[in-house]
Amino acid sequence: MGEHHGPDKGIKRWLYTTNHKDIGTLYLCFSLAMFFLGGILAMVIRAELMYPGLQVVDPDFFNQMTTCHGLVMVFGAIMPAFVGLANWMIPMMIGAPDMALPRMNNWSFWLLPVAFSILTSSIIMSTLGFGQAPNFGWTFYAPLSTTYAPASTDFFIVSVHLMGISSIMGAINVVVTIFNLRAPGMTLMKMPLFVWTWLITAFLLIAVMPVLAGAVTMMLTDRHFGTSFFDAAGGGDPVLFQHIFWFFGHPEVYIMILPSFGVVSAIIPTFSRKPLFGYASMVYATASIALLSFVVWAHHMFTTGLPLAGALFFMYMTMLISIPTGVKVFNWVATMWRGSMTFEVPMKFALAFVILFTIGGFSGLMLAMTPIDYQYHETYFVVAHFHYVLVSGAAFGIFAGVYYWLPKWTGVMYNEKLANAHFWCSTIFVNLLFFPMHFVGLAGMPRRIPDYSWQFADFNWWISIGGFGFGLSQLLLLAVVIQAGRGKGKKVSDEVWEGAEKWGLEWTVPSPAPYHTFSTPPVIK
Repeated sequence: MGEHHGPDKGIKRWLYTTNHKDIGTLYLCFSLAMFFLGGILAMVIRAELMYPGLQVVDPDFFNQMTTCHGLVMVFGAIMPAFVGLANWMIPMMIGAPDMALPRMNNWSFWLLPVAFSILTSSIIMSTLGFGQAPNFGWTFYAPLSTTYAPASTDFFIVSVHLMGISSIMGAINVVVTIFNLRAPGMTLMKMPLFVWTWLITAFLLIAVMPVLAGAVTMMLTDRHFGTSFFDAAGGGDPVLFQHIFWFFGHPEVYIMILPSFGVVSAIIPTFSRKPLFGYASMVYATASIALLSFVVWAHHMFTTGLPLAGALFFMYMTMLISIPTGVKVFNWVATMWRGSMTFEVPMKFALAFVILFTIGGFSGLMLAMTPIDYQYHETYFVVAHFHYVLVSGAAFGIFAGVYYWLPKWTGVMYNEKLANAHFWCSTIFVNLLFFPMHFVGLAGMPRRIPDYSWQFADFNWWISIGGFGFGLSQLLLLAVVIQAGRGKGKKVSDEVWEGAEKWGLEWTVPSPAPYHTFSTPPVIK
């Protein structure tokens, strides 16, 4: 491909591309496909739980669905979507011609379809009656995932390794790009907040992905090479697995939410027509959330018999991490205060994000209290909490970002009727789906069970209706994206949103964004 020419034609364009926009598109399409796959697995779970008694699947298959749903949604849908947004937007936001390591960028994407083909092959084999898919929950606690696990666990271990390699390469690329390719005059404290949140997220990924790799490698050697890291009979400790897993798992939660903070911090100023309130405090809050995320991991383990000093330490640290998060929510609200706000679809999703994510934060504070957690632990209250954070938090942040930047990517305004329908259906159904879970959890309904006592039946029926409604609502998103991708819609100006060029370099390039942007870097005043 010549230096100044456009892309290759046909399939070769996508296989060999090193262009950050193409790779961003690949990530986003892959994540949408995984979002639907994870949603189908969730539909099986909710179909089974619609009524008490065993309805649709047997308990072991139910466990396979809960395990694979969690893994596919976390590693296949949420994380790749944010990497896709990063690939598309970071070079355009900092005035760079491309990502710093374009060939590695291509490689880090193409590892993902391979990793998830390996994982989903175990689901396909299970449905066809050849063995079982992983069935030990998405946190794959030992000894369930070592001593008692099905043979397909080895598929899962390989796929986690490939996914981790992909994540680390993507993160290194983001860090190198941001440090080395910023336009002249763009100091670190002039970068858009989306770039800041991704820089900090990338460091988190580089720090914790090797921990996950260590955990699954120890699982592998326990399964096949006679070690007993997690086997009490051989002198190991199953609780050690939980410590290692959550030392990865808690920063991972912030890996999935910090880029959403960046997206929302880009959207709210645009539609409030005011600069972001407290830019510097937002940067420091993001950095402190990232640092504190390394010292809160054992709040997932209060019921394992932590010593009192340990339980108190993790309780206070978890309560402390809510302060920088509160700073962010305050700053978003202060940005909107007395702004001349309009409510386009990206702004609606951003507002829903702020409100619903805050609900998730409150229930997180409840779970942080050690004595109270004894009642909540392993109930549907926990399921409600983390879905408020990851669905109406991370996923709504992704929706907001897609609607915000889609006109810039495609050059046309998306179908606003469909987009509004997508917003209202998603918001209504997501609350119908997850809000009642707080109540069944407080009443003692355990999670990850295929059957339950009759007193939870009414709430579970509504939860399932909410689940099916939320899943079907996402077909509207698919329709919007396909229409805009085909160029059907009203042509948009370069700035797309009125006055947007004040808030970022991406609004100074033509719409649709050309294949190569910023061959000569802009100078930031």
